Amino acid sequence: MIHIFDGAMGTMLHQAGLEPGECPELWNIEQPEKVTLIHRQYVEAGATIIETNTFGANRIKLAHYGLENKTIAINAAAVAAARQATGNHAKIAGSVGPTGKFIAPLGDLPFDTAYDVFFEQISALDQAGIDFLIIETIIDIQEMRAALLAAKAATRKPIICQLSFDADGRTVTGTDPCTAAITLEAMGATIIGANCSLGPAQLLPVIETLAQSCSIPISVQPNAGMPELINGQTVFPMKADEMAAWIPKLIAAGATFIGGCCGTTPAHIKAIRQTVDSLTIQAKYRQHSGFTALTSRTRTTYLGPRFAPVIIGERINPTGRKALAKEIKEGNFVAVKKEALAQIKAGAGILDVNMGVPGINQTAVMKQVIEELSLLVDVPLAIDTTDPAALEAGLKAYPGRALINSVTAESERLESFLPLAKKYGATVLCLPLSDNGVPTTAIERVKVAKQIIDIAIEHGLNRHDLLLDALVMTVATDARAAAETLLTLKLYREQLGCPAVMGLSNVSFGLPRRDLMNASFCAMALASGLDAPILNPFDPLMQDIWSATTALSGHDSQAIAYSKKYVDMPTQTVTITNTAPDILTQIRQSVINGETTGVAPLIRQALAEDYSPLTITDQALTAAMNEVGQAFGQGRCFLPQVLLSAETMRTAFNTIKEVLPAHTTQSLGTVLLATVKGDIHDLGKNIVAALMENNGFTVIDLGKDVAPATIVAATEEHHPHIVGLCALMTTTLPQVDITINALKAAGFGVKTIVGGAVLTESYAQQAGADAYAANGVAAVNIAKQLLSSNN
Repeated sequence: MIHIFDGAMGTMLHQAGLEPGECPELWNIEQPEKVTLIHRQYVEAGATIIETNTFGANRIKLAHYGLENKTIAINAAAVAAARQATGNHAKIAGSVGPTGKFIAPLGDLPFDTAYDVFFEQISALDQAGIDFLIIETIIDIQEMRAALLAAKAATRKPIICQLSFDADGRTVTGTDPCTAAITLEAMGATIIGANCSLGPAQLLPVIETLAQSCSIPISVQPNAGMPELINGQTVFPMKADEMAAWIPKLIAAGATFIGGCCGTTPAHIKAIRQTVDSLTIQAKYRQHSGFTALTSRTRTTYLGPRFAPVIIGERINPTGRKALAKEIKEGNFVAVKKEALAQIKAGAGILDVNMGVPGINQTAVMKQVIEELSLLVDVPLAIDTTDPAALEAGLKAYPGRALINSVTAESERLESFLPLAKKYGATVLCLPLSDNGVPTTAIERVKVAKQIIDIAIEHGLNRHDLLLDALVMTVATDARAAAETLLTLKLYREQLGCPAVMGLSNVSFGLPRRDLMNASFCAMALASGLDAPILNPFDPLMQDIWSATTALSGHDSQAIAYSKKYVDMPTQTVTITNTAPDILTQIRQSVINGETTGVAPLIRQALAEDYSPLTITDQALTAAMNEVGQAFGQGRCFLPQVLLSAETMRTAFNTIKEVLPAHTTQSLGTVLLATVKGDIHDLGKNIVAALMENNGFTVIDLGKDVAPATIVAATEEHHPHIVGLCALMTTTLPQVDITINALKAAGFGVKTIVGGAVLTESYAQQAGADAYAANGVAAVNIAKQLLSSNN
């Protein structure tokens, strides 16, 4: 069955008389009859699900109008207005939009605060009688996770989770549709989809990927094409019949909940309804064949016999490592970050994170290190702890689907860890240990593993949520130890259908040439069904065995990776002299890696070695940001990494000023930024402001909902080189045109850059802007180019 949403609300409200700058959601209380009339038009057009007029009705957004204390009343009134229009003819979906802030550490909004904000609004909608909840137009997976967790706590109604994707097929913070689908289905979303930003043509591949990556229904609400500026009016060009022509393709791609977003009207919904009614094919939910997957914010890693084996790096563990333990205890995570990056370079596809240092607040430390690593690396993380509080802190902070390391058959661990795995959508590493100790035979281990699986299923998990450890004992004390482990791996694959994981090094304990023993055992284990060994990826012999085994098992097609690794190897032994990189190279790499705490000592060292601030800035800091910018443009890194590098650059600048107070880093130029009149969204502008400032520009930020006259006056006062204008609402797009004309009428020769989710390059050209910036990194590069051409 195909379910049909309504279309745009904002445009309809403005046509009904809502003035720019007014709170749309306040009409639920002050003019409910007009809201009801809009809903009724969509019902009459054939919509089967009506969204409440509550997209911005969370207390953070309402605070802009001084209405935060009316959050519950506004949401309740919205449901009443919708019910008045629908009766029994359509269901009601409570609309929940973003807060407009990034959750820490990307922004300054604490995760728990975001959760509370969403819980308050969703509870009000639920109590008022909604049939569905729809969390929509979210651009960051971590904000969606906070909203989904709040929704699961506040309501038992079906929960629709819709993200907004850019033209590159990723959200602003880099999440692709596959990663989003796996993460959100594991957390308990009922329906997953996409809305806003793009038209149906651009969203079609997104919907296909979502449908192929999960086993729950898919929703889609495209814009009516991309906006154009015609005669001073914002126009979405796609007509109703043109949009309806895309519906069979979207259904074939997997969507069963379909509607419209920006620019769509009752006419569009009517055309969609007629098209759906005329279809002879029946929509089918696509269900994937089953796989185990972990995700980071930007990447999915698959585990199981159909996929190549994955190394779990074991090096972020202070056990037996006094120097690392000391740094962690001091709150210094530079070594942790370096271990993470080095392990990934050596081939690790998952990183185990253990913060088990005596005498520390492990909960707080785990939260911090997971947050910082999540910004730095793109591989999934395994949270390694025996402390439930530390585990939950890590799971909450992690913007993806983590691995929990680990549970045993002991009831206390199962009862504390499995509910957390279900709540946060994590996978679980299962050790077949019971109250009776370590099973010595493969048959006994399988029996205990089955007990764990049964209990996990009782907690709402399934086999694809579990990884089974085969247990490795030392052959120095038990001649059958390795053989029983290998047999356990085979039985796991034959009987239980869960991926197998285990640490390797214990097999060689007490023996000479442990590297040889470990590497040989690894090859045997991979052949027996091991999917994810936990090992030291720096071991040269292990790296050789891994490359060869991967090629021999068919996971390295035509041994291409193997050949690349060894084709240029010299035939004779070569003595290599290791030389430390010069200080400028270290600073450059520190900025690229986002080492906010590690860059300051390097800057001090460089200054002590008589490098000038200009040399440090040009050859290290600017060079690093140029490299990060190139990586961003090529899709090799994403906004979180860019912001982290920019913050590191700011730390470097501040350190120079601290060491040399008389030195002032020369500004690249002055940039005045503002979100245009009537638009209360400033997330995108804030990103641009941070990147501009951290790249050496002087930034004057006028904030959001800024009138053209105010921008003109500020331009006259501050004499900026560039004015940056942001618009994220379709109804406020004309203000871009009005503001640019006002600047020109005032006689200013200032350059203008415009951007925002609903803006396009053609729209910017029509509005008379000097440049269009698709994102914050582009804005920085364009600003440099404009100033360079001016000079």
